Amino acid sequence: MILKKASLEDAEQLHEMQRRSFSQLLQKYQDYETNPAAESLEKTIERLQRAGSDYYYIMVNGEKAGAIRVQRQEAECYRIGLYVLPEYQGNRYAQQALSAIEELYPFAKSWNLDTIKQEPKLCHLYEKWDIAGPEKKTR
Repeated sequence: MILKKASLEDAEQLHEMQRRSFSQLLQKYQDYETNPAAESLEKTIERLQRAGSDYYYIMVNGEKAGAIRVQRQEAECYRIGLYVLPEYQGNRYAQQALSAIEELYPFAKSWNLDTIKQEPKLCHLYEKWDIAGPEKKTR
């Protein structure tokens, strides 16, 4: 697994990957106001254009398996979005991407992650990352 920087030209593909990655949760919870699968392409474009916002593809054997977005603010770094396509889920790629982001942003003093509390697998991912990493993370 490696990370590859994405650009504004990748907006449509990033948006489609996000939609696919979260569509099962959208069907399950019907949370159209907050679920990333329900967000517009314009929202993805706005995030790509936002100062201090970086998108990276999660690359597995040369294939795009998902993406992670980092929003920087001064010395702190907030991970705003992370998603893995359904066919790649359950293979620890999200955990590896979080570790790789830490290496890319060693100056970060805290990380702020959001997830659905009712989803044990998602909560476990972030809890595991917190245990495995340095004490600088906060949620």
